[in-house]
Amino acid sequence: MIGDVPNVEAGQEFSTRRLAHEAGVHRPLQAGICGTKRTGAESIVVSGGYKDDEDYGDVIVYTGHGGQDGAGNQVSDQSLDDSGNAALVTSYLEGLPVRVLRGYQSDSPYAPEAGYRYDGLYRVTRYGSKLGIDGFLVWQFRLEAYEDTPTPFSNQHPELPTAPDASVVPGNETPERVTSTVQRIVRSSAVKRQVKDWHENRCQICNVRIEVPGGSYSEGAHIRALGSPHNGPDVTGNVLCLCPNCHVMLDAGAIVLEDDLTIIRGGKPVGTLRTDTRHTIDLDCVRHHRERWRN
Repeated sequence: MIGDVPNVEAGQEFSTRRLAHEAGVHRPLQAGICGTKRTGAESIVVSGGYKDDEDYGDVIVYTGHGGQDGAGNQVSDQSLDDSGNAALVTSYLEGLPVRVLRGYQSDSPYAPEAGYRYDGLYRVTRYGSKLGIDGFLVWQFRLEAYEDTPTPFSNQHPELPTAPDASVVPGNETPERVTSTVQRIVRSSAVKRQVKDWHENRCQICNVRIEVPGGSYSEGAHIRALGSPHNGPDVTGNVLCLCPNCHVMLDAGAIVLEDDLTIIRGGKPVGTLRTDTRHTIDLDCVRHHRERWRN
């Protein structure tokens, strides 16, 4: 299950991992990451298992799985082929929420004094590799708490300093670390994922496929916008698989489609929308989008 667990609130404590398992918060009894490359990561445990972890409360720099010996030392490089690491990559690419469970074993100031605590939903905002403390390559994932996730440490970040003279920006040779979060919630659904799978993450307008370590990236774009006043349906016929640039241009009306799926940009035809036999485009949605911007 991706996302919230019924009847479990952020801040709920569990005396053992088994109880967290039974509640559905984190299913594995040992592994720190629950999930697969196909589904994304359901949950992670922050419990001090990796030396390179960093915990700032609303922001976590989480070290991926693999390459450790029994004493907790990194003895080989990590890989994105590991199912847990691949799951976190998918969570990043698809904008999927990840449940966070903190354990008492961590030396983080945000760890519970005993047992485990469910700290709500986070999203993976970036990832990358580095040479870890033990001298081997590790993969790290930055997770940020969703804006509406109640956490026991919210609003405890230091205030940003103000310059004495607003007309002069002196800079800082040794900048202080200040934790902040920027929220860009990416809504993902089974409908969008289906369309993206059909097109193998290749943009239907410009044919670009964005390759990143561990996978490829695309965005599911609604032709007729959801919600009032447009009230578009959340169905595959109203969704296109696009790169970020073409997504922005579609949403802003810089690109519209004719009924025969000719792509119009700057008032001129520039090609034809690439289609798939499994993906039937809803022409009513195409007409609604076109008329919205032509008017």
